[in-house]
Amino acid sequence: MKPRLSTLATTLSTTLAAILLALPAWAVDVAFKPVAEGVYAYIGDLEGRTYDNEGLNANIGLVVTPAGAVLIDSGSSYQVAAKIHAAVKNVTPQPLKLVINTGDQDHRWLGNGYFTEKGIETLAHADAQADMQARAGEQMEGLKVLKERLDGTWPVLPSRWVKDQDTSLNMGGTVIELKHRQGGHTPGDMLVWLPKKNVLFSGDVVYVDRVLGLHPVSRTKAWLDSFAVIDQLKPQTIVPGHGGVTDLATAQAHTRNLLLALRAHMKKAVDDGVDISAAVKTFDGKPFAKLKHADVWLPQLANQTYLELERE
Repeated sequence: MKPRLSTLATTLSTTLAAILLALPAWAVDVAFKPVAEGVYAYIGDLEGRTYDNEGLNANIGLVVTPAGAVLIDSGSSYQVAAKIHAAVKNVTPQPLKLVINTGDQDHRWLGNGYFTEKGIETLAHADAQADMQARAGEQMEGLKVLKERLDGTWPVLPSRWVKDQDTSLNMGGTVIELKHRQGGHTPGDMLVWLPKKNVLFSGDVVYVDRVLGLHPVSRTKAWLDSFAVIDQLKPQTIVPGHGGVTDLATAQAHTRNLLLALRAHMKKAVDDGVDISAAVKTFDGKPFAKLKHADVWLPQLANQTYLELERE
């Protein structure tokens, strides 16, 4: 007798579920791709932090110099940092000499413990220190979605702080310029400029392909001051904090113009005494509707920008 279709469907469903459960969970595969000669980038997931992407939903940079390799951001965890280091070794035999944290968001610095354990110097702007210390616990709590993939991770502050607006590093003739203008997305946001390569690693000062993020520590006014440096530099190639490798025009359209629109609309609303709910509802997000997560996040950005303008 032939099995009934319902019985067959149930059997197939059970078998498929058993196969899926037997498969290993997806894990992030870190591999650097060339951006310019001696310059590489890993492009992270555009989604939020998940078990599968191991919290590495951001871009990581690598610069190979005659004096050793320089990593731009240490990743979201100890285990991710180990993968990043292995990926560096796949690109160059040069030893990794320095890790630059471009900001105080978790995926920019919570991999520091791995590199510190290996005796590799980590560096950030001094304006990041207080926020790293204040939000380390909150960031670790947010990464609990990683479960056992968070094992070994603990907040380790950078071993070196820079304090000036502009700091120049010379790595065997390769000039790396660090530029800080009071942050924006986080207080310690810092641009990494390679003048001889015409390449900029923007950290979270630039988002493309997806809507930018605002946190209680974010300041849109300072963010625009940081972006003004990018406008002045006119880099040929930008490796953003999130999204694909891009150009200046796209960075302006996806990040700068959104910040300008938010501030202009909310400043007028605050000045005119418009209620926050009405101000949020009347913000025109259509020019940015194609960016990932726009439908959910734009109202949140509008709300937070209104509150910021009230404080100003």
